[in-house]
Amino acid sequence: MIHVRELVKAYDDLRRGKFVAVDHVSLFAMPGQIYGLLGPNGAGKTTVLRILSTVLKPTSGSVQVNGYDVVMEPAMVRRQIGFVSTNTAVYERMTAWETVEYFGRLYGIEKDQLDERMNTIFRRLRMDEMRDVLGSKMSTGMKQKVSIARAIVHDPPVLVFDEPTLGLDVFVGRALLQIIAELREQGKCIIFSSHIMREVEKLCDQVAIMYKGKILAEGSQAELRDRYSQPDLEEIFFHLIGEPEDMADYAGAEQSENA
Repeated sequence: MIHVRELVKAYDDLRRGKFVAVDHVSLFAMPGQIYGLLGPNGAGKTTVLRILSTVLKPTSGSVQVNGYDVVMEPAMVRRQIGFVSTNTAVYERMTAWETVEYFGRLYGIEKDQLDERMNTIFRRLRMDEMRDVLGSKMSTGMKQKVSIARAIVHDPPVLVFDEPTLGLDVFVGRALLQIIAELREQGKCIIFSSHIMREVEKLCDQVAIMYKGKILAEGSQAELRDRYSQPDLEEIFFHLIGEPEDMADYAGAEQSENA
């Protein structure tokens, strides 16, 4: 479903010279699976996801989503993907229903089919009471639900969640994780990026630990625990990367990249 092979993304940085944000990353994710990217700020997770969703072009390597190449067939790749992050904007002058409907129309879904699809989504996400709420009046949790609804309105086989619980309160965050688990049960291929160990442990079938643009370890949680003789992901994480002094500098590099 998702094939990433020897992916590299490099930038020219005036202060540092050549900066390699993603360094020969390879991963493989299947339908009905949540693949977790775990790493600190600056690890390269978001860069990988932006390439996967065709926002950025790779320097080298290849990425295929459901058989389509992100460089050669970006329009087809975008039809295969729903993308959710805390940075996803909600139109302030549109209601929840109008926003999701607008994106459904962009995907060319016929009105009758779109209405049926939206009714199902709003019921599943418990959004019926907020159908007519304007974006400017929505809470953070409501906005995140709208982001999910518009990401799945075209029923994509692949869903990408980039730090989706960042800034959410504990109740909304818990509900979001339950929704993601339900989407896996529907056979979706899900990429879940986070720096929160507990979320990754709770959700993910496969985990890749990233640091400084590289994947340091990859496998199921049981495989990783056995391989490194550690009781959980947190201990594996710090066993692999320790607590380097340059962590803050590396996070700063990602922030300048995102600017």
